[in-house]
Amino acid sequence: MGATGDLAHRKLIPALYNLGIDHLLPHGFSIVGFARQDHEHEDFRQDLRDAVNTYSRHGRTNAEVWNSFAEGLFFLQADFGDAKCYKQLADLLDRIDHERGTQGNCIYYLATPPTVISQITHMLGEAGLVTPSATGEHWTRIVVEKPFGFDLTSAQTLNRDLLQVFHEDQIYRIDHYLGKETVQNILVFRFANGLFEPIWNRSYVDSVQITVAEDLGIDRRGGYYEGAGALRDMVQSHMLQLLTLTAMEPPVALDANAVRDEKVKVLRAVVPFSEEAFSRNIVRGQYGPGWIGGKDVPGYRSEAGVNPESSTETYVALKTYVDNWRWAGVPFYLRHGKRLPKKETEIAVSFKRAPLALFQHLDANSMTPNVLAMRIQPDEGMSLKFVAKVPGQGIEIQPVHMDFLYGSSFARQSPEAYERLLHDVMLGDSTLFTRRDEVEAEWSIITPILQYWQGQQPSAFPNYAAGTWGPEAAAKLMSCDGRSWRQV
Repeated sequence: MGATGDLAHRKLIPALYNLGIDHLLPHGFSIVGFARQDHEHEDFRQDLRDAVNTYSRHGRTNAEVWNSFAEGLFFLQADFGDAKCYKQLADLLDRIDHERGTQGNCIYYLATPPTVISQITHMLGEAGLVTPSATGEHWTRIVVEKPFGFDLTSAQTLNRDLLQVFHEDQIYRIDHYLGKETVQNILVFRFANGLFEPIWNRSYVDSVQITVAEDLGIDRRGGYYEGAGALRDMVQSHMLQLLTLTAMEPPVALDANAVRDEKVKVLRAVVPFSEEAFSRNIVRGQYGPGWIGGKDVPGYRSEAGVNPESSTETYVALKTYVDNWRWAGVPFYLRHGKRLPKKETEIAVSFKRAPLALFQHLDANSMTPNVLAMRIQPDEGMSLKFVAKVPGQGIEIQPVHMDFLYGSSFARQSPEAYERLLHDVMLGDSTLFTRRDEVEAEWSIITPILQYWQGQQPSAFPNYAAGTWGPEAAAKLMSCDGRSWRQV
């Protein structure tokens, strides 16, 4: 659904083609594009080939692989609210089933605006296009892109609409961050290494910083971003997911429900913000004009589709706590912003300082804490900072780094996030997808902040220049605790 849109062209179709290159698509695999544009099958195939040539990590299409892939590409011009179109879809799927042997198994991917998800779900049910099973001989699954609602109430309504037609185990709420190789590696790193798991707790960890920095602005998403903002767009989904993976307890097994059970426990342990904490522990910002990469860039209010007096935040920094046995008293600092100096996503775990009795005569600044940084993008890997003696006659201490890079350590190219996630949907593995209670627990954290902001309109926007690391208040948020944001 929405096969002619930007997401399908940039991510979904190239990811599916890449799975074909890697021989991971089942026999008879087929794609039906369902959208309003007027396309013939051949037009659709050529359009998608152009997309794959542009966005596939394998470069231009391999003729043999593409020809095999294209045999399974079909298009149906349709209106999401027209019952006749769903009857035509049922007929086309039945024909493909008999011609290509798809055995009645179907995945509906909603690459659509969130406003039509409930409508499409209802129409699929009315047309008899949903089997009651997510597994077995004949199954149906549905993939829903974020945002999963606009606040807690809308998320609950959306979940109810989906569950009127599908069972929970048929619903795959996709967050592409969870498909990134380094995100998946957090569980392996934490629970497969005896060196770190014993010290992954309040006795040894001083604080945790999670940074999602972007040097880009809002691109062509002004209309969407005006109604979303940084808190909804990034913190509610991606950043809270990174927090759960960092803080969760070991699951009883590596299966979907066991992993998600532990993630939900973390979300429920996040301390609710008090009236005082709203102003003291949360900072929002909006970028003004500035410089990125030596180029002059406009402020947010000058972007296409944006209100010239907009109060939408493009930056969020906050401090929170996970109030459980493992993490009580350890602050978690989260920050995300548009038009920052560089693109970088990382989780940094800062450990408590060693006693300084032996080295009290040295400069205290040289005794920096040990930091484990897990880099999600763009240079996937991990870095451990510790101190070492500088060569020479005297005792001088200096921080050094031990680095692990995916690109240089493994002689294979990492798949794109959507490749992993789409393949998991085909296999029926929902481990990397968010469950209903998980989504609603995320919104339970975020919605009170949104409600507080509605009654406290910002007066100082824009409050940071493009190309800087955010508003001054974000730096003060850390300095009040005797800490500072990492230089990523």
